[in-house]
Amino acid sequence: MFEDRSGLLADNPPFRGYGAAVTAGPDGARVFVAGFGAANRVLRWDDGRVVDTACGVLADEGRHAIGVAAADLDADGREEVYVHNVASFGGTSNEADLLLDPTGEGTWRDLFADPLNRGRENYRVGRSVAAIDRLGTGRYGMYVTGYGSPGRFYEVGDDGGITDLADAVGLDIVTGGRSVVVGPILSDRTDLFLGTERGPNLLLRNAGGTFVDVAREYGVDDPEENARGAALVTPDGASTPDIVCGNWNGENRLFTLADDAFTDTAPPDLARPARVRTVIAADFDNDGRQELFMNCLGAPNRLLVDDGGWTQTGVGDALESEGLGTGAAVTDIDGDGTLELLVVHGEGEAQPLSLFAAPNDGDWLRVRPLTANGAPARGARVDLQTDAGHQSRVIDAGSGYLCQMEPVAHFGLGSATPESLTVRWPDGRERTYTDLDARTTMTCPHPGS
Repeated sequence: MFEDRSGLLADNPPFRGYGAAVTAGPDGARVFVAGFGAANRVLRWDDGRVVDTACGVLADEGRHAIGVAAADLDADGREEVYVHNVASFGGTSNEADLLLDPTGEGTWRDLFADPLNRGRENYRVGRSVAAIDRLGTGRYGMYVTGYGSPGRFYEVGDDGGITDLADAVGLDIVTGGRSVVVGPILSDRTDLFLGTERGPNLLLRNAGGTFVDVAREYGVDDPEENARGAALVTPDGASTPDIVCGNWNGENRLFTLADDAFTDTAPPDLARPARVRTVIAADFDNDGRQELFMNCLGAPNRLLVDDGGWTQTGVGDALESEGLGTGAAVTDIDGDGTLELLVVHGEGEAQPLSLFAAPNDGDWLRVRPLTANGAPARGARVDLQTDAGHQSRVIDAGSGYLCQMEPVAHFGLGSATPESLTVRWPDGRERTYTDLDARTTMTCPHPGS
């Protein structure tokens, strides 16, 4: 399916990288790539090429970045970027994290470096980072998984002060936390699935702004496996998304909710063990059905199509049988209506980034829900009805492994005609649109804005 577009990367030396997160810039998408012992990279489209614009505190050369996510923590309409630095395998690290705040003048500052936040830095080791609008206000907090130490959950006050509320909201969990996927999984608000290794997964239900683990009750704890990547997929517009969990050299899972419990419905092609790192669900070929991309470490990457049962298909140039995959993210970086797939490498050895796309002639519709403050509404659900069926997406707040996808609901249409679109924000409000055009990007303001 995929064709190699890595030649569009203007400067692409071998690089040890891990997570990647996509945030909206003033002139298009920005992809923040975590550099491990190397400078972070910030990629954007510029005059036919993908260029690296990182400098200063964004580049932060020398630390060991691994997980990254973006969201609007201070309710100013612009997304901050949280960078989790990890200089040891577990426990604590001697490298502090960054919480990068755009000033609106083209520069960034690290909120942890503000004198107001002295002593509040994070030195605990984790892996993935995810944004959570726990109260549905459009003001996000950042959850950092713990790996042998309690997790963190940071919120930012009006004065720029950073507070760790993990113990107050039920997120100070000691696990071998690997991946976090966020969205309306059980409730109408923002829930979390936490994939772990050396112990059970967690399913954290939002109970009015605090979180309660119901993984065992709902059957997703899976204590004998070692999770890596995770993603949400919603086949045929089902009311509850399925959870895809990629396990390290173990059987992969497709947790489907029925009768108040999840069961593993993964067909053989999906369940087959692999050296999985990141799992991504997206419609790369604009045919109206999502594909599942599994980024693997030192083994061929995999691609599955939803033909009623998730079967493996040819991945094309993205096979990368010797790629040391660590993270991956999707966005339409060049604005042509077809998603690009960026794959990051670097587990044990520096390798160049890879960029892929699946050329096609299918129609598409892209939807950007916003908070009341005008920032991306991560965690919102978007449902599209066409004359060919029903599709659903959750605006990504954290998924894959160490990564976060673009804050846009991308719908491939093929030759279908869009009929109606409903956006449901994390506060439960809804808005329905019926005047829809293919090959457009819709911006959907919050009903209270």
